[in-house]
Amino acid sequence: MKPGLALLLSFVLIIPLAACGQEKKEKIRIAEVTRSIFYAPLYAALDQGFFEDEGLDIELTTVWGGDKVMTSLLSDGADIGLVGSETSIYVYARGASDPVINFGQLTQTDGTFLVSRNEIEDFSWDQLKDSTFLGQRKGGMPQMVGEFVLKKHGIDPQNDLNLIQNIDFANISSAFAGGTGEFVQLFEPQASIFEKEGRGHIVASFGTESGHVPYTTFMAKQSFMEENDETVEKFTRALYKAQQWVADTDAKKIAEAIQPYFEDTDLEILEMAVDRYKSQGSFATDPILDEEEWNNLQNIMEEAGELPTEVLHEELVNTTIAEKVMN
Repeated sequence: MKPGLALLLSFVLIIPLAACGQEKKEKIRIAEVTRSIFYAPLYAALDQGFFEDEGLDIELTTVWGGDKVMTSLLSDGADIGLVGSETSIYVYARGASDPVINFGQLTQTDGTFLVSRNEIEDFSWDQLKDSTFLGQRKGGMPQMVGEFVLKKHGIDPQNDLNLIQNIDFANISSAFAGGTGEFVQLFEPQASIFEKEGRGHIVASFGTESGHVPYTTFMAKQSFMEENDETVEKFTRALYKAQQWVADTDAKKIAEAIQPYFEDTDLEILEMAVDRYKSQGSFATDPILDEEEWNNLQNIMEEAGELPTEVLHEELVNTTIAEKVMN
C-alpha cells in the first residue's frame, strides 16, 4: 500500500473514533436551595464524574431559598430542584395542575446544630428558656424541625423564648456574629467555623433529635419526569453511586473531593463538618424516600401549624426509579 493511501485511511478510521469520544452530553439544570456541606453527595457525584458517566452535563445554580427553587421549577428555569420536601406539599395544596414529584432523597435528618454564644459544659435543653433564640425562616424545614425538637424537650418556642425569625436565611450567621441572640440554629460549615473562631459553641444536634425525615430531596415537575424518564433514571443512578461512595469513603477524602465547591472554607473545617454529618447518619445511603419518613415530615409540619393538607405518599413521591437503579 502506498504511504499516502495508508495515511488517508488512518485519518478515515480516526475521525469516527474521535467523534464518538466527543459525544454531546445532555444538559440538566439543577437549582439547589443553598450551598451546604450537608449536600456533600451531590458535589461528590460531580467531582467523581458519576453524572458524566451517565452522559449528563450538570448545570448547578444556587438560588438561595425554597420558594425560589419552586419558582425555577414551575417556570421551567430549572429541570430538577434540590430542596426540602415540604415545598412540594405547598405547591400541591395550591392546586397545581403539574405537581412537583420527589424522586431522589439526598439527606435524611435535619442538618442544623444548636450553637451557644457562651461555652456550656453540661448542656440541657431547659437552659434555652427565657433566652434570645435566633431561629430559621417560618415555614421552612429548619424552623419546623427546630420547633419540633424544642417542643419534644418541653419548650414552647413562642412563649418560652425570645424567638427571632425575621432574618433572611443567608444573613442568620452574620446576625449572630454581630451579637444578636444567645443561641442560634446553624448549618455546617458555619457552626464549625464559629466554634473554631471562638464565636460560638456547638451544644446539640437537631439532626440526632429529629429522627429520619426527607429533609432535602431531588424533585421535578411530573410532566418533566414523564417526558424524560430515561434522563431521570440516569440522574438517579449517578446519585446512588455518589451516595454509596460517600458511605464507603472517609471524611478527609470526601472533604478533598468537595473542596472546589467551598473554596473559602479550610479543608480541616470541611472534614470536621462531613464527619459530623456522617456520624449522625444525615446523608441518605440510597435515593428512596419511604412512607415512614414522608409521614414523619407531615407530623412535623402539622406540629408547626404549617401542613396545608395531608398528602398520600404515592401522590408526590416516586420510588420506582430509585428501586430500579438500586437493583
